[in-house]
Parts: sequence; C-alpha cells; structure tokens
Amino acid sequence: MSGPRTSLEQWHCFLAVVDEGSYARAAEVLHKSQSAVTYTIQKMEEQLGVRVFEIRGRKAELTEAGQMLYRRGRSLIDEALRLEKSAKSVAAGWEPQLRIVCDTLFPSSIMLDCLADLSAHCPDTRIECIESVLSGAEEALLERRCDVAITGIVPPGFLGDHLLRVKFLAVAQRDHPLHQLGRDLDYRDLRPFRQIVVRDSGVRRQRDSGWLDAVQRLTVSRMETSISAVARGVGFAWLPAVAMREELASGLIKPLPMIEGGERHADLFLILPNRDLAGAAALRCEAFIKAAVANLVC
Repeated sequence: MSGPRTSLEQWHCFLAVVDEGSYARAAEVLHKSQSAVTYTIQKMEEQLGVRVFEIRGRKAELTEAGQMLYRRGRSLIDEALRLEKSAKSVAAGWEPQLRIVCDTLFPSSIMLDCLADLSAHCPDTRIECIESVLSGAEEALLERRCDVAITGIVPPGFLGDHLLRVKFLAVAQRDHPLHQLGRDLDYRDLRPFRQIVVRDSGVRRQRDSGWLDAVQRLTVSRMETSISAVARGVGFAWLPAVAMREELASGLIKPLPMIEGGERHADLFLILPNRDLAGAAALRCEAFIKAAVANLVC
C-alpha cells in the first residue's frame, strides 16, 4: 500500500498561510523563514498537481481548488490533533492539563466551588480557567484552545447542553439622576447618561450586545468592575442579577423603572468540544458544573 505524497507539516504550513493572510506572517507563526514556507507550498502544489494559490496584484489568493483543499486540510489537521490528544489521555489516565473557558455571566462562586472539588479529585492535573465575555469562549472553541467551555454562543459544528438562563436588570446607583426623575423611563431618558459596558474578550470577531445608544460610554473588561462602577454612581448598566445580589439587597443598586427592556435574559451552554476524546478530568468537570447549577436560580 502506497503512502500519501504530502505530509502533515505541509498541510499545517498551507493552513497557516491562509489563516494568517500572508507567507510572511505564516513564517513568523511557524518559526520558519519565509523562503522555507514558500518552498513548502510550492512542493505541495507540485506533489498534488494543482495550484492552491494565484497572485492577484500583490496578494496571493486561494484558487477554487485551494478553497476545497483548505477545508479538507483543516479536517485532516484537526483529526491528527485529536489522535495525539487521545494518545496522551490514555497514557496519562488523568489529563496533565485541563483548559476551561467560562463566560463571566456564570456565577464565579459556583465555578470556584467546582474547581475546588475538581482539584481534590485530580490533584495532578494543572487546571486553567479563563474568564471570557461574549465571543471569547466561542473563539476559544473554534481555535481548539479549551477542553470545557461555558458560553452564550454555540458556534457552528458544536453541540451544547443548556446550562442556565441569566436574568439581566437595567440598574443604577440609588442616588443616580435617573432614579430622581420619579417616573417610568424609556430609552430616550437613558441616552444623556453614561452607560457602563463590558468589552468583548474575543479578538477576531468582536460582538456588541444589547442597547448601546448612550451619548457617553465607559467600557471595562470585567463584570466586577462594571458592578463597582455602577455602585459608585458612574453610570447605568444592564447587569446580571445573580452577580449583584448583595448590592440589590442593600439597596445600593436599584433597578431602573423602565417602561420596556428593563429585564433581559441570556442563555449559557456547557460544551465539551471533543466529547469522544474527553479525558476523565473534563468529564468530571462537566458533572460538577451540571450538579452545581441543577437548582440554581439566576
């Protein structure tokens, strides 16, 4: 039986050129010289008997054949990575590392409890838990940078179990001018005041969410900072009720009397990107998270 003419290294190089948009950037990512990358692609084209790139102006663009080969090549590399990961999991028993990406809407106290239980069950596994906003978890899934994800966005090609629904409230500090108007509010009342928003942690495909039409805006990177800014009277925001229970209970932060839109909801999903190859730590993490939210009201 004859083997393939091309190598995984060639396909990896080809994908890098497409993903990075140029031979030069691909060379940087691959830690190779640009001439080595160019030679690899030319050799691959020769072995396949087809052109994958064509020069248009100063830019190399995929041919129709190249577009098809890119899709097939992506599947080939992903499968090779899954095979390597599976072999490592079998050899190690528990995974040596578990990467969790968690949307900041998920209650941090619940996640910390889960991480404590997980640490006790697999003490030799190095656990990394990265907080994300909006498309951050989606991006981590698409780039295969996580083993467990809690996200509000299920990207194409993935299946997620519904985890919980989070309630958002339009709120401001109790002495904020919006509360002094003494009547129900609409969006026109909000527009002159500063709105606090949390920035999308994704890099490649950043998203906005909700009403963002205030004249002034303060953008922060963490949910806790947004809550603190509202509590100090800096502005108003839509914030998850579960994250500001103490501030609501004390009356420091109060819901705005909106005519409409004062309450919103967002769904969170739990995703194991490679369930068939998931290790013991990832499966145990999934079980802990599902058990923790079984009776949680957000």
